[in-house]
Amino acid sequence: MISRVHGSILQGIDAVACEIEADVTSGTDPEVKLVGMAETAVKESVSRIQAALRNSGYRWPGPKVTINLAPADVKKDSAAFDLPIALAAMLAGGQFATEKIDQYLILGELALDGRVRPVKGSLATAMLAAKLQAEQGGKVKGVIVPADNAAEAAVVSGIDVIGVRFLSDAVGFLTEALPIEPTVVDLEAIFQVAGKYDVDFSDVRGQESAKRALIIAAAGHHNILMIGPPGSGKTMLAKRLPTILPPLTMEESLETTRVYSARGLLEPGQSLMATRPVRTPHHSSSAAALVGGGTLPQPGEVSLAHHGVLFLDELPEFQRPTLEMIRQPLEDRCVTIPRVRSTMKFPANMMLVAAMNPCPCGFYGDPKRACSCTPTKIENYRGRVSGPLLDRIDIHVEVPPVAWRELRSTTEGLSSASMRVQVVAARNAQRRRFAATDNGATTTNATMTSRQVRHYCKLDAAGEVLLKQALTEMGLSARAHDKVLRIARTIADLEEAENIAPHHVAEAVQYRRLDRKM
Repeated sequence: MISRVHGSILQGIDAVACEIEADVTSGTDPEVKLVGMAETAVKESVSRIQAALRNSGYRWPGPKVTINLAPADVKKDSAAFDLPIALAAMLAGGQFATEKIDQYLILGELALDGRVRPVKGSLATAMLAAKLQAEQGGKVKGVIVPADNAAEAAVVSGIDVIGVRFLSDAVGFLTEALPIEPTVVDLEAIFQVAGKYDVDFSDVRGQESAKRALIIAAAGHHNILMIGPPGSGKTMLAKRLPTILPPLTMEESLETTRVYSARGLLEPGQSLMATRPVRTPHHSSSAAALVGGGTLPQPGEVSLAHHGVLFLDELPEFQRPTLEMIRQPLEDRCVTIPRVRSTMKFPANMMLVAAMNPCPCGFYGDPKRACSCTPTKIENYRGRVSGPLLDRIDIHVEVPPVAWRELRSTTEGLSSASMRVQVVAARNAQRRRFAATDNGATTTNATMTSRQVRHYCKLDAAGEVLLKQALTEMGLSARAHDKVLRIARTIADLEEAENIAPHHVAEAVQYRRLDRKM
């Protein structure tokens, strides 16, 4: 007898439909064949499934069982096939019958006692079920997933999400012996409770100039590099940047959650990423850890920072080839990983916030502590970060040591709430400006094309003179030209100014510190 159960394969962050077929035949010699490019995690599932069936009061269906995972030309490497394989084997062996098996995509890992453990990619599978439901006229009703994954799958509207804790629960639901209500989540309540940050810019003493630079960076979605000695507060500032960015929209939240779901980084029972992520990889991170990759490609840190902040502390300490690999994601807002059989694409629309010391010892330019580095050492240290990478970092700002008077002050600094009001207003102005161009592809000043820069960043005579002086007399590079204009446009937006004024250009020039002749 042949049975068929519907499941999914996780490819990158997307789920692809998969059929699990089981065929039971008679014979004297026990034999179990698992075919369809099953990797080690799936091949080992047979013993796990047999124990789970036995300990749940069921039996393995027969001496000769063939399990086929289709499509056969795609690798399967996930314990999420345990539950659908077990159900397919039981159906083929005649242990139960149901007409509901074709209405659900099923996934889950089985423990030896029949418990259903959480798996990766439940959200992607729920999104696939919604897509199939639309394509097949409602034939697919929803998904059967581990109970710990039900909340994340339930954020997809229009489908039934059935959470099960034991193998027997799945059998009972399919045979209608055990009614299980679909999981429902209140998305508005989730955002109200979970969409809050535990940190605030009011915690930061001093550093008002750095805060100003971060407001500009957040308002225009500009990448930013902070340069300052150890202990000046660079990390503290970077971790608070998401608190002034616009709140996550539902679409952004789903996109970010899908990445975390594919990596298995959601907490049990967590539905959504309600706040913008901050990723802080160590400088010893490999290229695959930073941008993604592997035999079966997985999202890296730049994708985990999607719609959030990627903070690279001690930027020159990263391996230069590793840093060069983030240039493409910074430009394209996505990561493309080619393989022989297919090409994986992961989202990476993040803000890069980098930090570095001014020199190897960290005290170059410090008025109170002497620098012990030679000019050659300083030049070599800064040379670890390539010009093309610096070209993709719009704002360079100094973060000096905090004075004792500011450190011990009882007056609270600028709060995240007041900073966010400015950022949101500037973002709204940009959204209105670009609404009719590129089909809405451009939404922030940082992503303006050269043609848009020429159109939206026109200067008056005084501004032209100032920009020319910056490019020639001050030694700014030619590649900084568009960057200065984009930043100036953002500064003007923060002031709700229609046109870019000379003082907007002057401030923008100050944020191109590393382009100046040393």
